[in-house]
Formats: sequence, C-alpha cells, structure tokens
Amino acid sequence: MSKKYLISDLVNRENQEFLFRIINHLPNPDRILRKTGKTIEAYRDLKNDPHVWSCIQSRKSGLLGLEYTIAQNNSDSKTVKFIEEVFNSLDMFQIQRDILEAPLFGYQPMEVIWKQTEGQRQYLVPKEVVAKPQEWFFFDIKGNLRFKKSGAPDGVNPPPMKILNIQYEPSYLNPYGHSLLSKCYWSVTFKNGGIKFWVNFTEKYGMPLILGHYNRGATSDEIQKLAEVLADMAEDSVIVSPSDIKIDMQEAVRFSSISLYKELIKFCNAEISKAILSQTLTTEIEMGSLAASQTHFKIRREVILSDMKLVERTLNKLINWIVELNFGRVSSPSFKIILNDSDNSQKIERDLKISQTGKIKLTKKYWMNSYGFNEDEIEEI
Repeated sequence: MSKKYLISDLVNRENQEFLFRIINHLPNPDRILRKTGKTIEAYRDLKNDPHVWSCIQSRKSGLLGLEYTIAQNNSDSKTVKFIEEVFNSLDMFQIQRDILEAPLFGYQPMEVIWKQTEGQRQYLVPKEVVAKPQEWFFFDIKGNLRFKKSGAPDGVNPPPMKILNIQYEPSYLNPYGHSLLSKCYWSVTFKNGGIKFWVNFTEKYGMPLILGHYNRGATSDEIQKLAEVLADMAEDSVIVSPSDIKIDMQEAVRFSSISLYKELIKFCNAEISKAILSQTLTTEIEMGSLAASQTHFKIRREVILSDMKLVERTLNKLINWIVELNFGRVSSPSFKIILNDSDNSQKIERDLKISQTGKIKLTKKYWMNSYGFNEDEIEEI
C-alpha cells in the first residue's frame, strides 16, 4: 500500500507541475503550505496567537518609532518639496506597517491608487497605497508577479507603476520569498495542542476530589444516593449527611504534568521569538548577564536596520515613479529613515574626527546623503 501511495503521489505531483507549466503558474514552494495543502491564509490565522502578535508588534515598532526625511541627492529643491508634500498627504505610518508585512508572508503586493491634482499645472500623485491580499497574486515561471483573474488561468500582468511588490529574501527558485510565519507554524500548532491538553487537565484535576466513606452494611441504593449527593456538592459546596458518613476533600497533586505543559509552551514561544525577532530576551524576561542582554539588543538593532532597507527601497521606487510621471527621467530624491542620535553617535564622532584632521574634507553631498540634510539647510564655511 505504501509503494502504491508513493507512486500515485509522485504521478499527481508531476501532473500538477506539468499543468502549472502550461498555464505559466509557479506554485508557492513553501514546504508547510505544500505538505498541509493550505493556502497562505493559514499564516494570517497565526496572528491570532498572542505571542506571535506580540513579536510582530515588537518588530514593527522598532522601525515605526523613527522619523524619516527626503534627501535631496542630485535633484533640485523644487522636486524635493514636491515629494515632501506628496508624502505628507499619505498615511505613511500605515504604509510602512504594510510594507513590513513582507517579512511575515514572504511578499506583499501594494496597489498605488493615482489621482490627478487640480490647478494650473496638473500632476499625477498617489492618493493611497493599499496593501492587497497575497492570495490575489501569483508568480509565473519567470518570476513575474501576476494578478489572478476569473476566466484567465495564466492571470494578467498588473499595469505599469500600479503594484509595489515587496519581497523578503526572494530567489530565482522562490520569488515568493521566505515567510517568517512559516517558521512559526508548527510551534503555534504544538503550543495550541499543549494548551488544549492543559485545559483538559485543569478541568479534570483542578477541582478537589470529594471522598465519601460509608459502612460496609450500606445498601446499593444508599451508596448511589451518597454518590449523587457528593456530585451535587461539587457545584453547591453544601451537604447534609448522617453522622456515620465521613467526607474528605482530597487535592489532586500532579505538579510534574503541569511543569511539562509549561515547558512545552515556553519552548514554543521561544522558537516563535527567534523566528520573528532573531532573539528571545526582549520578549522572554529571564535572568541573564549584561553581555547577553547587549548581544540580544544588538541583534534587534540589526533586524531594525534590515527592515529599514526594505522600507527605504520600496518607497524610493515609489518616488522614482512619481518623479518620472511628472518630471521625466531626472534625478530623484530619496526616502531615508533617521536613526536616533544615540544610534548615530559613533558615526557622528567618526565624521567629526575626520573633519578635524584637516587632511580630508567631507563634501556637502556626503552630509546630505548621510544625515538627510537638504541643500538649502547646509552652508559652507
């Protein structure tokens, strides 16, 4: 039976891959989705887990608390002011939150809804940038994003400058990217199973056992009556009995089983923290050395820097679209997230020491690109 099952499974898989090649559809190679037969919606359900949600909020908040600026680069000040006005009209907080969904699911398509401004000179600017469900899209065998459409098995290409497709660690073999929630799937599944068994255990052994003693000469009816009275007592906690009947309350003691459930849940939460945050100390409060704490927070900072690059790259692509539509193929400003002064202290100290040597002069362009200054904010001495 096992050989027949393997052969039929192989045949079905080959037929599916052949069909996908015909309709130019590259299936998501995610192993969890392929083994369970589920869609990417299963990962969206994982957000209902409190620890998963806490880790997601912790990861996003590390970047969302930072300010941003529009760096001039080689563009003129008029273009910079124009981009600043466009971005001020958008919900940048929500847009950045949606961009950071890409590491969780592997990819995140976002639709740019354009509008035409009023006035003597009309411009095309984004009215909204809206995240769309991943299951509305797929990748073809060449790795291009396509929109699913009824009656079109091979999908349709999105219009130019319409979809910002954010991918997290994509590759030629896997344009869908790597999903962090995929790494949490079994941890959440096992944890939910452990919690279910723990609730059943608590329901069974959490209440004290009521033990009734009767004399050997008691009849079956008397014994049955005593059992019914004790059952009622479990809810009402009141009983009236003859003096020759003894009733004891016995506590259920099974600490070993409780510790087992706790350890399982604790282990699963730690695995979830490592998958989403790359460390555990910021979500799992434990005793540890100062060196360990510093190491964990350094890792957290590196995760924030990685997310910064993802957000900056996406919004710089949007800026390039805006500039090209309204001013042609000219130099574009760039979106830059500003790290806190404490994070920039080492870089600032290094730049000041270099400048004080008098042997190397840092240019105005360097200060603009490194710290987000605009040209009209810097005067050469």
